Amino acid sequence: MYSFISKKRKKNLCFSGSVCAILLVSLLLLFKEQQGIGEIMKQELADLFSEEIIAFYIPWMTYQPQKEGESVFFEEIWCQVFPWLDYVEEQEYETEIESAFSYEMILALEAADENYVKETGEVVIQTDTTDNKVDNSGEIASGDDGRLEEFAGDKEKEQDADKTGGENAENASEEIEEASQNEEVDNENAEENTAKQTTATPEKVATYPMEKLADFDYLIQNFYQVDRTTTIDGSQLNAQEMLNRDMGLSHDASTPQILIYHTHSQEGYADSVAGDMTTSVVGVGDYLTELLTEEYGFNVIHHTGQYDVEDRDHAYSLAGPALEQLLADNPSIEVVIDLHRDGVQESTRLVTEVDGRPTAKIMFFNGLSRTTSMGDIAYLENPNIADNLAFSFQMQLKAAEYYPDLTRRIYLKGYRYNMHYCPKTLLVEVGAQTNTVEEAKNAMIPLAQLLSQVLNSGS
Repeated sequence: MYSFISKKRKKNLCFSGSVCAILLVSLLLLFKEQQGIGEIMKQELADLFSEEIIAFYIPWMTYQPQKEGESVFFEEIWCQVFPWLDYVEEQEYETEIESAFSYEMILALEAADENYVKETGEVVIQTDTTDNKVDNSGEIASGDDGRLEEFAGDKEKEQDADKTGGENAENASEEIEEASQNEEVDNENAEENTAKQTTATPEKVATYPMEKLADFDYLIQNFYQVDRTTTIDGSQLNAQEMLNRDMGLSHDASTPQILIYHTHSQEGYADSVAGDMTTSVVGVGDYLTELLTEEYGFNVIHHTGQYDVEDRDHAYSLAGPALEQLLADNPSIEVVIDLHRDGVQESTRLVTEVDGRPTAKIMFFNGLSRTTSMGDIAYLENPNIADNLAFSFQMQLKAAEYYPDLTRRIYLKGYRYNMHYCPKTLLVEVGAQTNTVEEAKNAMIPLAQLLSQVLNSGS
């Protein structure tokens, strides 16, 4: 009996002593915090009095309600008395969020999130396959543009001509032939004028003082659109540091310098012809290659591999190995350009005018390998983020100075988008499905000129 009582008293004393010690330390913490003891002491105390120790000596303090609506009285007391232990809950929450996403799911989200966003940043999901809509594969749906009605009208005219007899049919034929000849002459003149204007040095029409660019808020509001699913601060968006990074090419055109490719090669425009890749974003890439090669003297490789034909959701993971092999086979390549077109609401027209030509607006896109919920994504590491950001910013600033209204704001989002293979990587959205092929190709003229300015800056 005596032995039992002694053990019980010892246990009570141990219990009381532990509670008193914890309370005293808590009071000491509160007192010291008023005198400037910072986060270091909080962390040390949190490590010393872990949740397991508290649960052993005073288990009622770790009570967790099991049913909806059950009292959280002890939980509230716990948070008030021991606020320095909250970090344990935050770590567990982050782990739960990350475990909900597999690597494959991230890659699929990466492919889905890059495209189909409005200029406001809202994701656009197109499900209607008529009236100039784009389907989930990114292709223009059949019967989607006004061209079918136009062709139908031409066919009706031909039938009417046949009914009116040979004379009217002959006249109609002559008129069509004459119109066709005039159109060919106009096209030749337009091509000649375009060739003369492509290499002309534009005049600077706007200036952005460094004191303004140094203001992070000004920079964000005027040059960037940050998606709500990711975050960025002044440590990454420092205008002076981005402008100080040398984006000039280090060697001449005796070996390949620039690689142009398309993660989404099936993307088309309002008047694209099904099966004719020259009228798709690939055709736009052909024209950019021609301009950079013939007008500016760069050595360019245009890779036309298709990675989104059957599985658009994994286009980036499918394109990755091919891109890596291309860079391994051509180690002299210093610039990689992934050319896309955006997806917008049918009422949106991303068009401006450059040198009298209707021109699709372009948008530079950067992945930060970081989401708001998960933070930095370790398995989507990109050591080239700083250079990627600097490259797009230098391009954006030049565009603002020489071609106002040509570019939309740089879009920043999570994930990586295969921008980790090369420091000077651009992901460019050229117009949208509501633009014409001509408008998209016209946008390559100022884009090529801007690339020439930035890439020759170090020479």
